[in-house]
Amino acid sequence: MTTKSATKKEAGQSLPLPGPQAKGTVFALLIAISFVHLFNDSIQSVIPAIFPILKESMSLSYTQIGWISFAINFTASIMQPVIGLFSDKRPTPAILPIGMGFTLTGMLLLAYAADYKAVLLAVIFVGLGSAAFHPEGSRVSHMAAGPRRGLAQSIFQVGGNAGQSLAPMLTSWIFIPLGQFGAIWFTGIAAAGIVVQSFIARWYGNVLRTEGYARKKAAARRMKPEVRKRIMFAMIVLILLVFVRSWYSTSVGSYYSFYLMEVFKMPLADAQLYIFLFLGAGALGTFFGGPLADRFGKRNMIFLSMVLAAPLALLLPYANQFWTAILLPIIGFIMLSSFSITVVYAQMLVPGKIGTVSGLITGLAFGLGGVGALVLGNWIDKVGITNIMFLCGFLPLLGILTFLLPTDKTLNRWAEENGAGV
Repeated sequence: MTTKSATKKEAGQSLPLPGPQAKGTVFALLIAISFVHLFNDSIQSVIPAIFPILKESMSLSYTQIGWISFAINFTASIMQPVIGLFSDKRPTPAILPIGMGFTLTGMLLLAYAADYKAVLLAVIFVGLGSAAFHPEGSRVSHMAAGPRRGLAQSIFQVGGNAGQSLAPMLTSWIFIPLGQFGAIWFTGIAAAGIVVQSFIARWYGNVLRTEGYARKKAAARRMKPEVRKRIMFAMIVLILLVFVRSWYSTSVGSYYSFYLMEVFKMPLADAQLYIFLFLGAGALGTFFGGPLADRFGKRNMIFLSMVLAAPLALLLPYANQFWTAILLPIIGFIMLSSFSITVVYAQMLVPGKIGTVSGLITGLAFGLGGVGALVLGNWIDKVGITNIMFLCGFLPLLGILTFLLPTDKTLNRWAEENGAGV
C-alpha cells in the first residue's frame, strides 16, 4: 500500500508543472499537442480540399458546396465556446481523446457516404471533434507555456496550420486516385491522435491537481468593473479582425482552386499545389508570428499581418500564373502570422477564461469561415468566381481597425490593477 502511494507520488512529481512552479516552457507537451493539432486539422481540412471531387461525383452546385463547408465550420464554431465555458468551470481532460473519437467517426461515415445528406452528417461529426479539441488543446498549451506564451501558442497553432496546408497534397495523393473512399485512411490518423491525446490527458489531469495552478486560475478571475466596457469593445474589434481573416482564408482555401482551373485552365492536381503554397506558407507564418509578438508586441503583429497583406491581396487577381505562385505564399505567410497571436491577445483581454476565450476566437474563425464559404458560394453561382475573388482582395484593408485595440502595455496595466497576471 505504501509502495503504491509512493509510486503515484513520484509519477506526479516527474511531470513538469505550469505556472509559478514551472521552471520554463514544457516543450515536450507543446510538441505533442501540436502534432495532435496537425492530425485534427489535416482531417478537417480535407473536407474543403475534396470539394471538386464531391462536386463532380454528386453533381453539386457551389451553393451546396458552401453548405458542406458551413456545416463543419458552424458546428465547430457553436460548440467550441460552449466546451470552453464548461471546461473553465470543470476541466475535463477526457474531452481530448473523446473529441478525436468523434473525428474518427466522421471520416468513417464520409468514406461510405452515398449522398449529399450523408456527407453533411459526416462533416458534422468532424466539426464536433474539432470543437472538443481546440479549446482544451489551447488550454494545454497555455499551461505548458511558462513565460513564453506567444511561442507556446505558435507551436500549438503551427501544427494546425501545417495540417491545413497538407490537405491539398493529400487530395492529390489520396482522393484523386481513390476518390471519396480515400477518407478511410484518415481514420488511422484519428486513431493515432486518440493514443497521443490519452497521454496528454494524463499530464493535464495531474496539473489540475496542483495548488499553484488553482491559485493562479482563481486570481485571474478578478476584474475591476470599470475596465469591462473597454474590454468588451476590444473583443468586438478583435472579432471583426477574425471575421476579415477568416473570410479571406476561406476564399482561397475553399474556392481558389476553382478560380485557377477556370482562369488558367489548370488540372485539379496543379490547382491544389497552389493552395498548398498559400497554406504551407501560412503555417510558417504562424510559427514565426508568436516569437515576434513576444518581442514586438501582440497588437503590433496583428496590425502588420493585415496591413502588409492588403496591397498583395489587391494585386493577386491581376497576376499571371507565375506571379500567382509568388504572391499566394507571401500573402499566406503574412496574414496567418497573426493566427496564434489573436488567441493569446484574447487571453490577455480576459485572463482566467482560457477555454472560453480560446473556444470563442478559434470557434469564430471556423464559424465565420463557414458562413463565408456559404455566402461566397452563393455569390459565385450568381456573379461568377472571377468577380468574387476580385472583391475578396479588399478584405485585408479592414486591418486598419487594429488601431482601436488596447496596446499590450495597457492590457498588462489592467491585469496588474485587477490583481491578475497575464
